[in-house]
Amino acid sequence: MRKKEESPKTGMARLLELAATKKPLVICSVILASLASVASFIPYLSIYWVVREILTVWPDTTALNTAQLMRYGWMAFGGMILNIVLYFGALMCSHLAAFGTLYELKVNFATHIAKVPLGFHVMVGSGKLRKIMDDNIEKIEQFIAHQLPDLVAAFVAPVVMVVLLLAVDLRFGLAALAGVLLAFVIQMLMYGKDGAKEMMAKYQSSLENMNNASVEYIRGISVVKAFKQTVYSFRRLHDTIREYTSMVIPYTLSWENSMSLFTTLINHIYLFILPVGILVGMNAADYRSFAVTLIFYLVFVPAIASILMKIMYVNSDVHRISNGVEAMDAYLAEPELPQPAQPQTIKTHDVAFKDVTFSYTKDGETEALSGVSFTARQGQVTAIVGPSGGGKSTIAHLIPRFFDVDEGAVLIGGVDVRKMQSSYLMEQVSFVFQDVFLFKQSIRDNIRMGNPHATDRQIEDAAKAAQCHEFIGRLPNGYDTVIGTKGVHLSGGEQQRLAIARAIVKDAPVIVLDEATAFADPENEHLIQKAFETLMHGKTVVIIAHRLSTVRSADNIIVMDGGRMAEEGSHDALIQKNGKYATMWKTYNQTASWVMGEKEVQANG
Repeated sequence: MRKKEESPKTGMARLLELAATKKPLVICSVILASLASVASFIPYLSIYWVVREILTVWPDTTALNTAQLMRYGWMAFGGMILNIVLYFGALMCSHLAAFGTLYELKVNFATHIAKVPLGFHVMVGSGKLRKIMDDNIEKIEQFIAHQLPDLVAAFVAPVVMVVLLLAVDLRFGLAALAGVLLAFVIQMLMYGKDGAKEMMAKYQSSLENMNNASVEYIRGISVVKAFKQTVYSFRRLHDTIREYTSMVIPYTLSWENSMSLFTTLINHIYLFILPVGILVGMNAADYRSFAVTLIFYLVFVPAIASILMKIMYVNSDVHRISNGVEAMDAYLAEPELPQPAQPQTIKTHDVAFKDVTFSYTKDGETEALSGVSFTARQGQVTAIVGPSGGGKSTIAHLIPRFFDVDEGAVLIGGVDVRKMQSSYLMEQVSFVFQDVFLFKQSIRDNIRMGNPHATDRQIEDAAKAAQCHEFIGRLPNGYDTVIGTKGVHLSGGEQQRLAIARAIVKDAPVIVLDEATAFADPENEHLIQKAFETLMHGKTVVIIAHRLSTVRSADNIIVMDGGRMAEEGSHDALIQKNGKYATMWKTYNQTASWVMGEKEVQANG
């Protein structure tokens, strides 16, 4: 019989599973926390015995056994010290376990997201992943380091409390437990309902969305300030803040009545004791014994409030952390990019699309590419042009296997990219996309990202070819200048050229340029094109461009429209066809030569 597949653990079971990675330390912490919880009740027993000793001889205080009273006093003091020492030991063990678990979780999470398709990062965004790495995993560390010992104490303390309540006097004990049980039921109703769990999941999701939008807003703050805009003008961030607010406020207010009732009950358990005390006292044969018992319960029941409040806060923390763990597990469940069992290598570097169909959505209803077939020859420049949304950037993403195609195949050197090891495929392809990311390191180190073994001479040659050398020379420390420090900031065009230098120094046989000259002025654009002709000789070059002047000299031009190939050919051949490309070229030249007339100048003067 086939073994039933176990469903993934969630909630407390998952938290304990994570904590169990450092089992010896966790077990030691649990035992010490349990003993500390037991020790915390020793002072209450000591007080009970002291009161009993005093009332036994009252009013003849000269008959007091002072030595016995001193022993009870030292017992109370010893219980407090023992509680502190044991709890400190529990925290030491739990912190050691937490730090080890934190390290492993962060390494595992970082390793996993490095193995998923790169398209996953394009779709998800850095803000959500940052929150998982910095917030959710950190909260797991807090759970193991702090909440776990408190959780153990929160469950051991009520057991000891119930034993004491019932052992001293069953009648008073049952009266106190009636109040405790009523408060406990209210608490379970608050945390146990499905709406609370669903709302917590929505809270985590809205927090991630707001965090993602915040990162994007901060990155674009220069644009926001330049156009005198506010957070209200940045619609995505504004909408996520409103979504978060509209969810949190009603949820918080929904706790108002139940939380007030719970707090009132646990802080007034003595109200359940006093009626019983009156009834018992009216019929008590031994008033001394009755007084001792009543005083003990009146002294002891205020401690119930702290015990139950600790359970409530621990339960709340666990509930919140559990939702964070579920968000982390959702990303960990993201399938890694499949690797071939028998990886293949290539000898030539033609890039071919064979009847490729691809959709960014899982349902496949909206196709980004549909039945696309073309070949980018080695030693030639192949340009991909077309209107926005036509599928140009999607082609650039599929060549280095940021995503896997739904139908058809992407081939390099006649080998399906899915049959190559990812690390090997990355060695074959250099790419420069519209969104440039530069590390907060030196210019030299940023260029060397393309090839860790590149010499300083190779880095400078690549920078010269990408038209970077001149502006690098004007920086305070030249190639050793750290980007983003001491007022060192680069323009969009300068950042783009550094990214091109990074791709050049990698010296991969296949080069993908997605709007690589978008920020270049006409002069630098011409020089960069010349550098491409010199340094990329014999390579397969795929250029994605909106600016048609950058691809006029391309060997082959693919015209995309609505995810399909509309035309293919050289610039001259496509102009002669008088089709879509010819129309685009005519429009481009009209806009490129447009100047403001004399009347418009006077009107705006």
